[in-house]
Amino acid sequence: MAEEHSSPIKTWQQLVVVVAAAFIVPVVLIMMIAALVTGGRKGLESDDSALLARIQPVGTVQLAAGPRAALTGPQVYDQVCKTCHDAGLAGAPKLADKAAWAKILAQGEKTVYAHAVNGIRAMPAKGGNPDLTEAEVQAAVVHMANAAGANWKAPAVAAAPAPAAGAAAERTGEQVVAAACGSCHQSGERGAPRIGDRNAWIQRVKRGLDAVHASALKGHAGMPARGGMAELSDTEVKRAVEFMMNSGAATTVAAAAIPPPAPAAAAAKADGKAVYDKACAACHTAGIAGAPKTGDKAAWAPRIAQGQAVLYEHAIKGFQGKAGVMPAKGGNTALSDDEVKASVDHMVGQVK
Repeated sequence: MAEEHSSPIKTWQQLVVVVAAAFIVPVVLIMMIAALVTGGRKGLESDDSALLARIQPVGTVQLAAGPRAALTGPQVYDQVCKTCHDAGLAGAPKLADKAAWAKILAQGEKTVYAHAVNGIRAMPAKGGNPDLTEAEVQAAVVHMANAAGANWKAPAVAAAPAPAAGAAAERTGEQVVAAACGSCHQSGERGAPRIGDRNAWIQRVKRGLDAVHASALKGHAGMPARGGMAELSDTEVKRAVEFMMNSGAATTVAAAAIPPPAPAAAAAKADGKAVYDKACAACHTAGIAGAPKTGDKAAWAPRIAQGQAVLYEHAIKGFQGKAGVMPAKGGNTALSDDEVKASVDHMVGQVK
């Protein structure tokens, strides 16, 4: 009778096997059920082309070329004014420095607006960005004045005027990327998704194409609004996003309408002196912020010795040296690389 009630587990090895089976078998069953339930969607999620196709809207919206969106005061400050007013370069009153702004505010809104729009002393007209409207410049002034304790009212900022008939057509996505976006998106600098990295772009597209466009237009994390080029229209920014997103893809998302290219014409050579007068003279005439004075052979000699390529790179991308700081393109992001190079050639020519 005692043997009828004895346990079937006779050894400790048998006990280990039974305990292990009690844990492993349920886990395996759960995994098999989960795979059966989700297996149908897995193939879709791993196919980026299928994902892009699913999120496309019904039909294609054609984006007509139009005026760029107007910038707010803080946006103008971040893109144009910050270079000097954050550090107090060239005598610029620092943001929120009430003592420095007191005498300026006492001159009255009308006078301060006029100085910002037309330029005064070392400050170039419109902060060195001629593409800003007067209302955008005034909005930036109000932003800085109010940070110092004023209570000025920002003007109503309308959209920038559309280009006149016969003006150059808006740029394609590839052209915008070459001019503005490529510096970060080619290398992945500051977390920017690299051009051609489909996995990185798919994660962003999952939020919807409108959300990706909004981040590019308004700025996000380390990316400035419109890639730091305030003159880009909404359409141009969206084309750039879609160009980068579609690079290396078998299927593409709908791109913004691109007008037929204008007839090819010989590009006019940039006028180095005109660029210098507009963007560089403010600092290089007086030697502000460590800038080598125009015509000062001793100051220019070690710079020229570095070679033309280095001079161009520092002028285009900006440079922080021991003696001072040079903002990218002299603080005027609207300038083309060729215009900046022409200005450098002009200044180098003054010491030869």
